[in-house]
Amino acid sequence: MGLNLHAIRAIYRFEMARTGRTLMQSIAAPVLTTSLYFVVFGSAIGSRMGEIDGVGYGAFIIPGLIMLSLLGESISNASFGIYMPKWSGTIYELLSAPVSFVEVVIGYVGAAATKSLILGVLILATARVFVDYEIQHPFWMLAFLLLTATSFSLFGFIIGLWADDFQKLQVVPLMVITPLTFLGGAFYSIKMLPPVWQTITLFNPVVYLISGFRWSFYGNADVPVGISIAAILGFLVACLVAVWWIFRSGWKLKA
Repeated sequence: MGLNLHAIRAIYRFEMARTGRTLMQSIAAPVLTTSLYFVVFGSAIGSRMGEIDGVGYGAFIIPGLIMLSLLGESISNASFGIYMPKWSGTIYELLSAPVSFVEVVIGYVGAAATKSLILGVLILATARVFVDYEIQHPFWMLAFLLLTATSFSLFGFIIGLWADDFQKLQVVPLMVITPLTFLGGAFYSIKMLPPVWQTITLFNPVVYLISGFRWSFYGNADVPVGISIAAILGFLVACLVAVWWIFRSGWKLKA
């Protein structure tokens, strides 16, 4: 039996319409915040710093800043999208409708990933105003953007199902993902760290995302790009398995 495209389209369009109602919060605010990073670290401080791996500091931090916004917004968009039906009780209508969990996931996660991709492209365009940069591997840059947005939107979907109050929706993005991103080489190369800290940093999964994404821009990577691709694909598969198990077992599908 094929997918119910009408159901997927309805969920997707509803979630995208919500973005239009919260445009300042979901799009404008992250772009403005990232622009301030470019002004401070790119133009002001970056002009006084040397190059890293042959790349000016302002350009070097672009992939890390995009990842910083992409990870947080992907999780927030997806988690809030599925949590609201739980909070309002309308999730029972969704679960009792002739719609499979695959169609529900595609609708919600697809919309969240689309918002994140739009945000990533806007930040990339904004960066051009402040610093010059190049993209040596545009295909892989888009691939990393798509895989990261999809994977972390799935992760956010899981968080939205797990959370039982609004406070828990922000715990993982603020207390886990943001620190891991700052410590994962968003503003520096891990090669600049002492050897022991380089080894410890490799246990941070975000390192592989930032390293692979930065490689798509400048051809430089802290870890082999093949490992970065394997890491994001592995995380994507893990999230898919987790979502499948949640819907099969019914865990946390109640408010």
